[in-house]
Amino acid sequence: MPITAKETPGIVPRFGVALLLAVPLVAAPPASVPGQLIAGNTPSFVAESKLAGPVDPAQTIDVSIWLNPHNRGELDQLAQDLYNPNSPNYHRWLTKAEFSARFAPTKDEAETVKTFFVSHGLQVVSTGPDNMFVRARGTVANVQRAFHTTLNNYQVSGKTFRANATEPFVEGPAAALVQSVAGLDNLEYQHPYVQRALKPVRNGIGPKPAVTADDTSGNFFTNACFNGTTTQTFANSTTVATYKGNSYVLDPTIPGCGYAPQDVWGAYNLSGLYKAGHDGTGQTIVIIDWCGSPTITQDANAFSARYGLPPLTPSNFSIINYPVASGCAGEDPEINIDVEWAHAIAPGANIALVVPPSASFQDVNQAQYYAENYGLGNVISGSYGAEEAFVPRSILLNEDLLNEIAAVLGISANFSTGDSGDFTYDLNGITASVSAPADSPHATAVGGVSLALKSNGSIAWQTGWGTNETYLDIQGTIFNPPVNTGFFFGSGGGPSAVFSKPAFQAHLPGTARQLPDISWLADPFTGGVIAITVPGTYPAPTWQVYGGTSLACPMFSALWAIANQEAGAPLGQAAKYLYSMPYGSITDVRPVTSTTNVTGSILNITSGTTTNYTAAQLAAPLGNTTQFYSALWTPQYSGETLVVTFGTDTGLKTTNGWDNVTGLGTPNGQAFADYFNPASPKP
Repeated sequence: MPITAKETPGIVPRFGVALLLAVPLVAAPPASVPGQLIAGNTPSFVAESKLAGPVDPAQTIDVSIWLNPHNRGELDQLAQDLYNPNSPNYHRWLTKAEFSARFAPTKDEAETVKTFFVSHGLQVVSTGPDNMFVRARGTVANVQRAFHTTLNNYQVSGKTFRANATEPFVEGPAAALVQSVAGLDNLEYQHPYVQRALKPVRNGIGPKPAVTADDTSGNFFTNACFNGTTTQTFANSTTVATYKGNSYVLDPTIPGCGYAPQDVWGAYNLSGLYKAGHDGTGQTIVIIDWCGSPTITQDANAFSARYGLPPLTPSNFSIINYPVASGCAGEDPEINIDVEWAHAIAPGANIALVVPPSASFQDVNQAQYYAENYGLGNVISGSYGAEEAFVPRSILLNEDLLNEIAAVLGISANFSTGDSGDFTYDLNGITASVSAPADSPHATAVGGVSLALKSNGSIAWQTGWGTNETYLDIQGTIFNPPVNTGFFFGSGGGPSAVFSKPAFQAHLPGTARQLPDISWLADPFTGGVIAITVPGTYPAPTWQVYGGTSLACPMFSALWAIANQEAGAPLGQAAKYLYSMPYGSITDVRPVTSTTNVTGSILNITSGTTTNYTAAQLAAPLGNTTQFYSALWTPQYSGETLVVTFGTDTGLKTTNGWDNVTGLGTPNGQAFADYFNPASPKP
């Protein structure tokens, strides 16, 4: 889930390259000019990437100054006291008016920042709720002069980013008011969703098209993902290859494995909640997704009709464009995943879809504060993130402040932990990292698992989500030896390099904030079905299977809405409670293995020699994983056969108890939510 520049979306590996640092074209302020540098406001790649030239000085951009809250020490203490049962402030959530009076910047302070912008030729665009930020617009030339820095383009593995070459300097009375400056760079959040597709094994072979199913035929996704064992043999004039072991979707005429809401209800013991009337009624789930989708209501209602869910109408579903409508066009799978699966888990809850115009830190963080300030709901679901190692430190601190404000208002801000393991796969093995804002100690970090069901709908096994692929045969070409393409995707996790361990993680190893806190279904090989309208495709909508921690996050957010319903009052940040919940409310996810993992042999007819391949060799590279589940898979119409290995995650490992792939485990639906019901007996 790496950050991308708006002009060049895609994965951004981090390579060690010869340094070519920018030489600032804007003079630093004289020593006599009062002001201050805004520390930690420069992306890390500036110090190690190739300079690709200055940004066009005539280009117009938006920048924002986030103002420091008042009484920050008092705010920090309150964020602890509100969750301490021994404190007189326990669960006495602040109202909007109380927060404004005690902690918000003043109108005069916002006017001071406005004056700073105007004095440097920038036009003030807006002032945020409670004066928390001021946004301005102007040319790059004026922005550079205002902040005494230079904006350059930088190349990182062929991708181009805009960023400030040096820390911004704010002069005059505004200097002491600045918490961070957003918009100097053009970094963006990414959605960590993954569709089951084939990974390229050599140049020229890319991922295959989306797997879809026709709702009008019987050829639909199956919930029987693992179908016993199978033996497959491939032969040509020189080679005979035989493989045997577990099978994944044995019938090649079926589009694939995909779970319906009812499958998840049964597997995670949710049905009893609905029978008792606990379905999120009276709660609102706030989903933040940029760009928007023109067909989301009709898609979600097709999904609801198929699976017996109540329809989404203006009475339970709202779309809020903030601050302006997006110029994006076309379908967005992320919005369909979030809305449809939040609705599937909490069918009685309202959903408020808050849509910022872009994925920039500036737009998305301002949309989050809008949702908090206006109390749109007690649960915020953020299926997005950016690689902590790339995000300027001041922006990370700003994210944590937003989540802390949510926590004192009685809101849980939940975020996906990403789909790239510890990110060393994307970073070419150089630096491990985690996802922000899931790394915030005031957020709840949601990771992912793989799930296999028994014929009766109960869980056969689940393990930490991490998948390897090995190619055996492509359209008659037998690979000898098989091609281990390795890690494809998996739940994000590990220690933050910025934030210290919060008190609720006191018993975990190390001194850093650890990710994730909890997990849920995320593996696209065992993912969730969605309905989505794809332009030019008939009939609409199409039915597809998606996974990623983008699936896990809205599901958990929906369950947290049900927990709030049962509590009869806002609960606030979920992570604060998870580590002290009783046995049985969260299911520990452990490594799995199989006695029938895939093994193989290849006979060279010419030489008469046979080479045998163990399960570990066909699952390689395994890293620090010793227990795994592997299966043979022939994707529909592909003419290909490969081994898919479950339970591998680059740099991370599923273990008993808390681990850096699944956190504490997965929620045991009814027991989890019922724990918060005041009428329920407590251990």
